Amino acid sequence: MLANDDLNLLIRAAQDAGQIALRHLKAGPTVWQKPDGQGPVTDADLEIDRMLHNVLRAARPDYGWLSEETRDTPDRLAHDRVFIIDPIDGTRAFAQGQQGFAHALAVVEHGLPTAAVVHLPVPNLTYYAARGQGAFLNGRAISAADRRAVTGARVLAPKSQFTPDLWQGGVPLIAPHFRSSLAWRMALVAEGQFDAMLSLRPTWHWDIVAGALLIAEAGGKVSDGAGHNLLFNTRSPRSDGIIAAGAVMHDALIDLRKPQRAG
Repeated sequence: MLANDDLNLLIRAAQDAGQIALRHLKAGPTVWQKPDGQGPVTDADLEIDRMLHNVLRAARPDYGWLSEETRDTPDRLAHDRVFIIDPIDGTRAFAQGQQGFAHALAVVEHGLPTAAVVHLPVPNLTYYAARGQGAFLNGRAISAADRRAVTGARVLAPKSQFTPDLWQGGVPLIAPHFRSSLAWRMALVAEGQFDAMLSLRPTWHWDIVAGALLIAEAGGKVSDGAGHNLLFNTRSPRSDGIIAAGAVMHDALIDLRKPQRAG
C-alpha cells in the first residue's frame, strides 16, 4: 500500500533527522531569532530541513512540500499529496539542551493525513501511524484514553488556555500539564498518557498534522478549537486552534467552549 511505503520512508527520514539533532545537541546549537517575533531557530533546524527536503522529494518528486523552515509557495496546492514537516518541533527546548523536542513528518492527500511520524531522538521514541492501520510507539500498538469526566482530567496545555474568555460554558477544572513540543503533546494523548491536549490560538499545520493522524488512529478525536474537522494543506496553513482527546472527552471540552443555554 502507498501509505505503508510513505510511512517507511518517513520513519527512516525522521530517524536520520534525529542523528543530526543529536550531533548539534552535543556540540551546542547556534541559535538566533526569526524576524517578526516568530521565535528561535537553530542551525540544526535548517540542516534537518535541507536533508529532509532532499531525501523526501528525491523519493517522491510528485509530492508537494510544506515545512516550517522552508519559504511557503502556492505550488504545494497543485499537488494531490504533500509532505508537511516540522524539522524540530520544540526548538526552544532543543536550544536549551532539553530532550523535549521532536521531528514531526506527515504525508497529506487531498487535505487528510495518510502517514505520520513523531520521533523524539533523546528518549528514542518513534510514534507512527498510517491511515486505517492503527497507531504505534516503537512497534507497540497504542490507544487514546477513554476518560469521560472533564473534572480532574490530565490535559496538556499552557495555563494561559484556561481563562474565562475562552470557555463560555465554564473553565474546565483540570490541572494543566506542559510539554514544549505540540507534536509530542499529541503523541502522548495518542498513547493514553494524558487525557487531552489543546491550544486555542491559531496553530500551524506542521505542528499538528502528524499528531492528528496518530490520535485518530489511536481511537481519539481531533478538531479545531470550535469542534470543526481539520483539513490540511490549505492556502493558509493554520487551524483555528486544536482540541484532541478521546471521543467523549473531546466532545465534553467542545461543549464547554460554547455558551450554556438558559433553563
